[in-house]
Amino acid sequence: MAGHPGTTLQAVLFDHDGTLIDSEAVHFGLWQETLKPFGVSLTEQYYNEVMAGVPTPQNGIDVVRDFKLNTDAQQLANTKTQLTENYLHKQPFPLMPFAKETLALCHQRGLRIAIVTGGSKYSVQRTLSCYGFSQWVECVVAVEDVERSKPAPDCYLKALNIMQLSAQQAIAIEDTEHGLAAAVAAGLDCVAIPTAQSAGHDFTTAVAQYEDLSEWTGTQFNRL
Repeated sequence: MAGHPGTTLQAVLFDHDGTLIDSEAVHFGLWQETLKPFGVSLTEQYYNEVMAGVPTPQNGIDVVRDFKLNTDAQQLANTKTQLTENYLHKQPFPLMPFAKETLALCHQRGLRIAIVTGGSKYSVQRTLSCYGFSQWVECVVAVEDVERSKPAPDCYLKALNIMQLSAQQAIAIEDTEHGLAAAVAAGLDCVAIPTAQSAGHDFTTAVAQYEDLSEWTGTQFNRL
């Protein structure tokens, strides 16, 4: 979709985890490590249905509730965050297929680019610096930048405000129903590109759904 009818598309607001970086499998493993001392054997099914695409603090709340853990949700989240930072000190998350090509193509076509994530700013900074994306991305809104993260619309509203754009001038790219809900609540058209972890999510409010980023760019840029 090329933005709203009669409105020129000016910007693409990309989610980070699962959209630009192939991180969900790593996050799943780190959450398994976090919960192991509490005797929790975290399953892929639970992670995919409840945790994928959801910010770490809410993950902590959910697992404490669902597994009836006698521990502090914020402390669990802090442990997971520290494990993630340890991972990122050694290497960035791997890229999703066609991520670099997609960002380059958006830039070449004169579209402004933002990354809007429920993850940490440090994770995005590692992606930008290690893969050479910094010159293409003008705005980053991460979990630290808003009081309410996805599925609340605050992160997308903040990005639009920083870029001085209306929702009708931009489009969002997401891989989970939680991110989709945030984008739609901010008034954005949102394209869904599910991953293996989010394949069972509800994407009925997306304007379109694609297999991968290259399928989206092939459709999007044939319209421009």
